[in-house]
Amino acid sequence: MRRALALALFVACFPPLAGSSEAFLDPEAAVARVLELSAARLALMPAVAAAKWRTRAPIADPAREAAVIEQAVARGRAVGLDPDGVRALFELEIGWARESEQRLEDRWRTSGFDGLEPAVDLTRELRPRLDALTGELVTALYLARPALEEEGFASRHAALAAASLGDPLWSAEARGELLEALGRIRRTPLPALERIAASGVLVVGTTGDYAPFSIESQGRLGGADIELAKAVAAGLGVHAVFVRTQWATLLDDLAAGRFDLAAGGISITPERAARAAFSSAYASGGKTFLARCADARRYRSLAAVDRPGVRLVVNPGGTNQQFVAAHIHRADVRVYPDNRSIFEELRARRADVMITDDAEVELVTRRYPELCRALPGTLTRAGKALLLPRDPAFEARVDAVLRPLIAAGLPGALRRAYLRGVTIDSSLPAS
Repeated sequence: MRRALALALFVACFPPLAGSSEAFLDPEAAVARVLELSAARLALMPAVAAAKWRTRAPIADPAREAAVIEQAVARGRAVGLDPDGVRALFELEIGWARESEQRLEDRWRTSGFDGLEPAVDLTRELRPRLDALTGELVTALYLARPALEEEGFASRHAALAAASLGDPLWSAEARGELLEALGRIRRTPLPALERIAASGVLVVGTTGDYAPFSIESQGRLGGADIELAKAVAAGLGVHAVFVRTQWATLLDDLAAGRFDLAAGGISITPERAARAAFSSAYASGGKTFLARCADARRYRSLAAVDRPGVRLVVNPGGTNQQFVAAHIHRADVRVYPDNRSIFEELRARRADVMITDDAEVELVTRRYPELCRALPGTLTRAGKALLLPRDPAFEARVDAVLRPLIAAGLPGALRRAYLRGVTIDSSLPAS
C-alpha cells in the first residue's frame, strides 16, 4: 500500500512519462545567455541616463556601483565562482554603463535632451530590473562556467559575441574585453549542497545514448534515469539541468566540476569507485551477448564467442569495452565509434555478436525482432547508481532522497514504462 501511494504521488508530481523530455544544456547556448544578459544590462543605460537627467541626479554613484559589485560577488561566491573573476567582470560592465550614460548626458548638455525613452523611475523600476539582471547573469555564469574555463575561450567565441552584441553600444574593443573577462571566470571549492541550494539547480551529466536509462532523440532527452534525476532534484528543492558527457570522459568531467552528479545506467565498478562515490544502487545488470536470432545458438558461452573468425563489435569508453579487453583474446574485435548505429552492424551482417548489458538487450530485441539475446544469463553482475563526487554530506543527502524512491519501486517502474511505451530512434549499449 505504501509503495503504491508513493508511486501515485510521483506520477501526480511528474506527468506522463512517455511525454516527458528535456534537452541538453548546450555550452554555446549557455555562453550566448551570458552575452544576452550582459547586453540587456547595458541596453537599460539610456533609460537610466534619462531618469538621472530628469531628476538632475549625477551620473557617477560610487556607493550604488560598489553595492552592485558586492552583490554580484556575494552571489558568485555562493555558487562557487571565484570572487576576483566576478568582481573584475562587473567592474568592467559598470564602467561601460557609466561611459554610456556620460556620453548621453554630454550630448544632451550640448544639443538638448532628445531621449525618447518614457519616464521610468530609477529607484522603483530601473534599479530593481538591474538587480534582477545581476542575479540572472551570475546564474548564467555558473551554468556556463565549464565553457568559460576552456582554453582559447575568447577567440573561439568572437563570432558569437559579434552576432550577439551588435548594438552600437558595443564596440569591437568592448566585445573583446568582455570575452577576456569571461574567460577568467573560475570556480572555487564549495560544499556541493551549499552550491546547489544557492544556484537552484542540480546539474546532471548524462550520455543520452543508453536506453532505457538515458536517450537523446530528435533533440530531446528522455529515459528512466532522466526522470529519476528530476525526482532527486525535486527532493533537494531544486530543478535538474542536463549536460552532455561521454563514457570515456565521465570521471574526468565529474572531477572537473562539469556537473554535480551523473545518471544514465552507470555501473558500479572498482575503477570508478576508486575515483568517485556512488549513491545506493537502484538497479542491477550484467553483460550478455546480442546476436542475430538465426545465429544466436552459436554464442551461448564466452568460449563460443572468443574464437577466431567471430566478429565482435563493441562501443568505446565504457564497461563493455573494458570487459572485452579483459576477456576476449581470439575473436576479431572491432570498436565501433558511432554509438547510435552500432546495432546496424549486426543487422547488416558486418558483425556477428556484441557484448552489452542485459537491460540494453531487452530494449534492442523489442525494437529489432531479428536480434536476440544469445546468452540466457549474464557474465557479470553490477549495481547501477548515480555517480557522485566525494562529498560525504552530499552523498548522504542524495541517498536520503533516493532510498524512499527505491523502496517505492520507482526506478523499476520508470524502466518498465520506457521499455513499454517510449519511441526511441537509436541507442548505445554502454554502462
